[in-house]
Amino acid sequence: MTLTYRCNNLEDTEKVARLFAETIEQTGAFVCLHGDIGAGKTAFTKFVCKYLDVKQKVTSPSFVILNEYKSGKIPVYHFDLYRLESEGVATISDELEEYSEGKILTMVEWAEFSPDTELPFDRLIVNITYLTDTEREMTFDAVGEKSKKILEKMAENNENINL
Repeated sequence: MTLTYRCNNLEDTEKVARLFAETIEQTGAFVCLHGDIGAGKTAFTKFVCKYLDVKQKVTSPSFVILNEYKSGKIPVYHFDLYRLESEGVATISDELEEYSEGKILTMVEWAEFSPDTELPFDRLIVNITYLTDTEREMTFDAVGEKSKKILEKMAENNENINL
């Protein structure tokens, strides 16, 4: 299953993030974020954290690999694999597997550096594509039953975001 959202501005991205946060707050999810530099991976993560009531300042984990936020409705683990590339990702694959279990949200920026065999089977893939300076297309794909149910629930509530 695939869901696609056209975001004309940052406010639209926030609407999609709110829908996503409300959908996963009871189940958690493992999310692979794909997109060019500046496409909006961290912005989307910040908005999701906002609607999960994360109290800490949400920042890009580019230089630290992982930021942990445990003050919200569910724990959020925010990875950035950019500096690791595929060889480095292989060294943390077991840890990534652990972050895919339970009622937690794991957001992995630059997940495309990890071969599919290194990622947990059940995951969402969110691809953020530039359309213009302010417009983005966000495509959500599900791999696995839990993620498919998340997208089905999001689709049921699409009318609530008015894009």
